[in-house]
Amino acid sequence: MITTANLLELRSLLAAEVADPHHILGMHEIRREGVDCLAVRAFIPQAREMCVIDTARPDVRYTMGLVHEDGFFEAVINDRSTWFPYKYEITALSGESWTSHDPYSFAVQITEMDLYLFSKGTHYEVYRKFGARSMEIDGVSGVYFAVWAPNARRVSVIGDFNTWDGRRHQMRLIKTHGVWEIFIPGVCSRDRYKFEIRTAGGELIEKSDPYGVFAELRPSTVSLVYDIESYDWNDEGWMKKRRSSDPRKGPMNIYEVHLGSWDRAAEGTTSDGGPGGRFLSYLELADKLIPYVKEMNYTHIEILPLCEHPLDASWGYQVVGFYAPTSRYGTPDEFMYFVDKCHQNGIGVILDWVPGHFPKDAHGLGRFDGSALYEHEDPRQGEHREWGTYIFNYGRPEVRNFLIANALYWVEMYHIDGIRVDAVASMIYLDFCKNAGEWVPNEYGGHENIAAIEFIKHMNSVMLQRNPNVLMIAEESTSWEGVTREVDHGGLGFRLKWNMGWMNDMLYYMAKEPVHRQFHHNNLTFAGMYNHTERFILVLSHDEVVHGKRSLLNRMPGDLWRKFAGLRTFLGFMYGHSGKKLLFMGGEFGQFIEWDEKRPLDWFLLEYEHHAKMLEYTRDLNALYLRERSMWHDDFGTGGFEWIQADDKMRSLVTFYRKCSDPRDITIFICNFTHTPYPDYKMGVPYECTYREIFSSDDAKYGGSGIVNPQPMHAERVEWDRREYSISVKVPPLGVSILKPIWD
Repeated sequence: MITTANLLELRSLLAAEVADPHHILGMHEIRREGVDCLAVRAFIPQAREMCVIDTARPDVRYTMGLVHEDGFFEAVINDRSTWFPYKYEITALSGESWTSHDPYSFAVQITEMDLYLFSKGTHYEVYRKFGARSMEIDGVSGVYFAVWAPNARRVSVIGDFNTWDGRRHQMRLIKTHGVWEIFIPGVCSRDRYKFEIRTAGGELIEKSDPYGVFAELRPSTVSLVYDIESYDWNDEGWMKKRRSSDPRKGPMNIYEVHLGSWDRAAEGTTSDGGPGGRFLSYLELADKLIPYVKEMNYTHIEILPLCEHPLDASWGYQVVGFYAPTSRYGTPDEFMYFVDKCHQNGIGVILDWVPGHFPKDAHGLGRFDGSALYEHEDPRQGEHREWGTYIFNYGRPEVRNFLIANALYWVEMYHIDGIRVDAVASMIYLDFCKNAGEWVPNEYGGHENIAAIEFIKHMNSVMLQRNPNVLMIAEESTSWEGVTREVDHGGLGFRLKWNMGWMNDMLYYMAKEPVHRQFHHNNLTFAGMYNHTERFILVLSHDEVVHGKRSLLNRMPGDLWRKFAGLRTFLGFMYGHSGKKLLFMGGEFGQFIEWDEKRPLDWFLLEYEHHAKMLEYTRDLNALYLRERSMWHDDFGTGGFEWIQADDKMRSLVTFYRKCSDPRDITIFICNFTHTPYPDYKMGVPYECTYREIFSSDDAKYGGSGIVNPQPMHAERVEWDRREYSISVKVPPLGVSILKPIWD
């Protein structure tokens, strides 16, 4: 073995054990026998012959000698002493020939400042540096790869472009930060790749790219090179409005959707052979879902997690590709088109996001470089045993950076308008779903996860600074104080919080037979006691219509008429109550069976009168909500909601009104949760004027019994419900009547 390379380093290279292949491979200025000259070294397994070509003078060629039979070649150029641009001509054992620039001739593209910010957890656009980034260096096109794996012995890029041979493109380690990098000329968009990692213990593992922006359709686990910066957006009007106005000050009624089961194509099956036709693409959903949402008068679509995930049945909550929209429905550009079309139609997009845990799939983040890198080593800190997943180590700056940059990535690269953060309670409590001895207290002996809390505050602060009107929404199921309070005032800094308490109370209440509801009246009214303590969204979400809980319609007791009447009453009360609104798909038309991600919603039900009228009711209720300013103007304070009568538990009936900045612009709600109608119900009102009914859930056109108030009602100076004036109204069974004052 005659070579100018260090033999120990060469043996490490041939064994694919080297941390700095650039030190051996490529062109090097050397001194040999007292003369300055050049040595060019290449390691191309399966190559038979190689030569060096001067790219400035293609007729100048230097033959490379085969130094080692595994494919190590070297040329010593005695008549030149300074580096020059070059490429290789390679002839394979098969006889095929091609030319290629040398990956080991390019300098590091990540700056020291990039690495410093990453190590501090503050590189908010780190996704522009890590992963696979198409670029041109010195006129040479290719892809720059970078990955964080500080405890690996060696990292290589493997893919179709090198026959998945980990010896071909061994990466260079920047030791101070544990980052590996290489530029590979000629790699193109849609090329398939992974990282091959030799762990400190010598094990060889393959990993998908943590920062990969696109992935091959499951069951494949490979990452795909893709340029996400080439899409031409057409939503400038929406984005300009987003920059200037806070959406919380307006109406928000959100349609929660699982894209894979909202509807399916009539033909084919899913790629895993599932029933119900193939998935709709992002493009098909843009043509079908967006017009439906607009017609139904929703302001936002909230999508269950779209980050790449291996298992359909996880609904997207077991993420392996945090930076990749799932390929189940198409490409990143096609998802951008979907968001773009939403914005052009005046619809905001909220994305469900899962920073609390990640699955143990071999190709994912778990034990990424052979060590507990993104998670804790101690299973008491690093595992959700109940979920079978790993917990992020929020104490590591690089892990915090990965997640914070990811939230920003979806907002800034995909124009997402809100991030709903899943399972916040699992992050902020060390003992979440754990028994004694299964968790480690914090440094003060408590159960609060201090690192996770600081991560959340950091994330929300940065998002607020960079994108002040983007909604960070917490799914937080406990009574943690200050979830939506500003970070500067001791809060977590979320902009909105799901009201899980209201949801649980109301679902429990509505499942009771009406005759028994009088004994659970507090469930109906309790949220009014704390509504002003956080900025709430009232939710009837996907979690409440699965796993044997039954659909919303089927939770309502009684015969078919009473079920639909109960659901109309439930939604009417919800829309009157303080807080923004969210309804999971299917609830709007009375899906009868519970949600199943393997099949589309039962759209055929709209052929039946009850379901068609339920859809019309929801559409009109949404329209009323958008139209009546008092129903959303002051959702979070104490001034926007006032009980008229909250204590009539014997009749399971409540009355209240919503207010806004104009004290005369009010909307009065009468909600009857029993089967008993009241043809002459006396109630207090705030003003001496005439009132008219503007909406009734019992209207015959919605499937109701038709007990409505067609004539205006004039208030009398008769004290009732602790108010100076009163009116008499017809109250329908299991119904909601909505009134407004008439001002001459």
